[in-house]
Amino acid sequence: MIWCDMEGVAGIEAWEQVDGGAPLYEEGRRLYTEEVNAAVRGAKKAGAAEIVVVDGHGSGSGWNFKSIIPERMEPGATYVQGYRWASYVEPLEQGCDAALFVGAHAMAGTPDGVLCHTLYSEAWHNAYINNQVVGESGIVAAICGNWNTPCVFVAGDEATCREVQGLLGQKVVTAPVKKGLGRYAARNMTPVEARVLIEDRVSAALTKRDFPPPYQPSAPVTFEVELATPDKSAPFVGRTGVEVIGPRRVRSVGPNFWVVWDQLWHH
Repeated sequence: MIWCDMEGVAGIEAWEQVDGGAPLYEEGRRLYTEEVNAAVRGAKKAGAAEIVVVDGHGSGSGWNFKSIIPERMEPGATYVQGYRWASYVEPLEQGCDAALFVGAHAMAGTPDGVLCHTLYSEAWHNAYINNQVVGESGIVAAICGNWNTPCVFVAGDEATCREVQGLLGQKVVTAPVKKGLGRYAARNMTPVEARVLIEDRVSAALTKRDFPPPYQPSAPVTFEVELATPDKSAPFVGRTGVEVIGPRRVRSVGPNFWVVWDQLWHH
């Protein structure tokens, strides 16, 4: 499975490049699609029998999770679009060898993380699994780990690569395509060179198969969210398995991460 987002793509530093309908969105879509294509080519080169790409960028309105341009998609993979974020798990349930992150971004509050945020930049401040702060990559890694799937590759800015290796281990193969110079500035590789790097390192990671272990937080698992403002806690009141534990903090507890994520996210 290739889990994809936009903010970590080379050449993207502004919300206008990732928000559906914004003036620079079509430019962002092209850059995004071609980095995804590079990862697909790398997986094919390594002999992957089945490749499932998940468009995980919430760009708003009718573009939500539909930012990969269909007519530019690399053949040899299937593409999941329009599905709620971090919710499509059929390939994991069926058995999946490896998960990869493309276009990933750093968690909220990362000084050198380009467009850094955790899920909702205006609603969520931080997320924690068993009291360890995680970003979106950590949440997806925990979902994959629920079905014993390791996350083996990440492409994004240097801050994101550092974050993912810090959580999952140094065996994660990285493709740092830009260096954040703040939240809205970066020193980028050219798009062409970024795509070559991604293709080569995906191929190397899947060929070598020296994977990190799946990310499996110890049970009982807790997932806590620190919200931006007290009113953001209202939708969580009364949900089974979810407790409002402070004016801006909610907690979900269960036997594994998929249960706690399902309790908090899928209602």
